[in-house]
Amino acid sequence: MTGKPSVAKPITIERVSRWYTTAGGQIVKALDNVSIDIAAGQFLALIGPSGCGKSTLLNILAGLDFPDSGTVRIAGSPVSGPDPRHGMVFQEYALFPWMTVWGNIEVGLRYQAVPKAERDRRVADLIALIGLSGFENAFPKELSGGMKQRVALARAYALEPDILLLDEPFGALDAQTKTLLQEDLLRTWSGAQQTVVFVTHDVDEAVYLSQRVIVLSRRPGRIFREFAIDLPYPRVRATRTSPRYFDLRNKVWETVYSIVESVDA
Repeated sequence: MTGKPSVAKPITIERVSRWYTTAGGQIVKALDNVSIDIAAGQFLALIGPSGCGKSTLLNILAGLDFPDSGTVRIAGSPVSGPDPRHGMVFQEYALFPWMTVWGNIEVGLRYQAVPKAERDRRVADLIALIGLSGFENAFPKELSGGMKQRVALARAYALEPDILLLDEPFGALDAQTKTLLQEDLLRTWSGAQQTVVFVTHDVDEAVYLSQRVIVLSRRPGRIFREFAIDLPYPRVRATRTSPRYFDLRNKVWETVYSIVESVDA
């Protein structure tokens, strides 16, 4: 992507549980005894009904939250807080409104004291990659939702993270923009081979992108079922019409639907 490969790291999630206390004093259990081993360089998707703890688990991996019981280790070390080598992308973009496209992508590199020549090279390469050449000096208010999300992704890519955590990054986008950004993400991951954990509600997206899909139960979130996605890479548009894709997609969908149906009942 930008010259120096990432150093992919394994993630070990062991018997993690998390409780919250609501404003009304009610104790809610978000995660219950979740254990997952994620290999270095693996692309893992987490899916499940709303409120099942997907985002909570991702925040714990990012060091933005902590479990009440259990442990999370990255490359053998316990997660004790945010790490600049671990990139995170949110659905809400989280761009700095007073910075241009260039400035938003560059900000993390400035914080890490990356030399200016290297910063300029990485940012220019990424702006070309995400298709925003000519918008370097635009501010977030001048961009569409899809363009903002491209900038948010590029900002994470710029740091050449060992781990990339994505919390429904394409959930609010139109179908065409979503497809283009999915392809951007796969191209970047295939070059950098960092470990990716991708939270989504979209079954098609989970199957298309990942090597492995884990379905969480309704709250409190537990491992309900796991699927190995054996579709070959590179994934291309024809992948979405292959019999194997439809078979996997339908199996994951039926599993998720069975959870939602039990909630409705």
